[in-house]
Amino acid sequence: MKSPTIRRWSTVHTYSSLVCTVFLLLLAITGLPLIFHHELEHLLGDAPELRQMAAGTPHLDLQQLVLKAEQHRPGDVVQYFGFDADEPDGVVAITAATAGTEPNASHTFMLDARTGEAVAMPAANGGFMMVMLRLHVDMFAGLPGKLLLAFMGVLFIVAIVSGTVLYAPFMRRLPFAAVRRDKSTRLRWLDLHNLIGIVTLTWALVVGVTGVISALSDLVIAAWRNDSLVTMVAPYRDAPPLTERAPASHLLHIAEQAAPGMQADFIAFPGTRFSSEHHYAVFMKGASHLTSHLLTPVLIDARNLTVTAVGERPWYMDAMGLSQPLHFGDYGGRPMQVLWAVLDTLTIVVLLSGLYLWWGKQRRAREQKP
Repeated sequence: MKSPTIRRWSTVHTYSSLVCTVFLLLLAITGLPLIFHHELEHLLGDAPELRQMAAGTPHLDLQQLVLKAEQHRPGDVVQYFGFDADEPDGVVAITAATAGTEPNASHTFMLDARTGEAVAMPAANGGFMMVMLRLHVDMFAGLPGKLLLAFMGVLFIVAIVSGTVLYAPFMRRLPFAAVRRDKSTRLRWLDLHNLIGIVTLTWALVVGVTGVISALSDLVIAAWRNDSLVTMVAPYRDAPPLTERAPASHLLHIAEQAAPGMQADFIAFPGTRFSSEHHYAVFMKGASHLTSHLLTPVLIDARNLTVTAVGERPWYMDAMGLSQPLHFGDYGGRPMQVLWAVLDTLTIVVLLSGLYLWWGKQRRAREQKP
């Protein structure tokens, strides 16, 4: 006979799991290719490939690349330039109809930093990997989709905690990791469900928590804009609209002097959500694997190229920066990717076995009811 406390925990576990299972299956299935997104992009031919040129070929300056980007996308303005350590001769350009256009309506391509030649990036503009990413991040529903997935992530965490509470008294009657092979199919699956669930417990909690943080990224960015960014650009509150801006040629040199020992991760041009109407914002990252995910903004006056602020990193932006690579297993190279894929697959087994056990219990109850 189950105690009232165990019955309550069992109810919490059952219904929190049932509500979120379909969404978690979607996340687990789409998450598998995203773990190996670099490798799959090359396999599918979606990764940009620059021309072979002599080593040490000089790069164009940033303003020349801005002009090349605008020539490639007539009528668009440059929103962001991004820099990838894996492709030092390339600059990722993001353009849109206006600087404030929302991200999903922008266009991404790579510029060869030596020639200014534009190279397509299908994976960033609707290829297979982008479909997987959008399904995983917001189900093509924007902020409402992200908030729904964040709520499902919370239910997943509740299901993990309640399942752990139920596992303790259950295993007092059995040796750890026991699977009763001489019992019914349902009991064997119950034992496997519990065993795999407890083995993947820590990983599932990490992925669940980081997934919730990542799903709330739009709200985190909005909080940063309304707090830190507003403070940094406060002296420009009553400034007249920017009519012309200085060339972007020396932005990287200026930012590196303002943040010694760091390197640029991306540049937000004036008017985008990571800058202001009056500033270039160069986001600098650290040199280590950990600090490369922690970004420090350097705000540069777009009229005269003076540094007006070097931003402090609020804790919630650090949490977001660290959660996203940890969520996809991007910290430890290939071994961690393989581990993440195995644990992801085991989680799919846990979810499917949970559905099987619930359905079997309902069917048995219906058979006994007459």
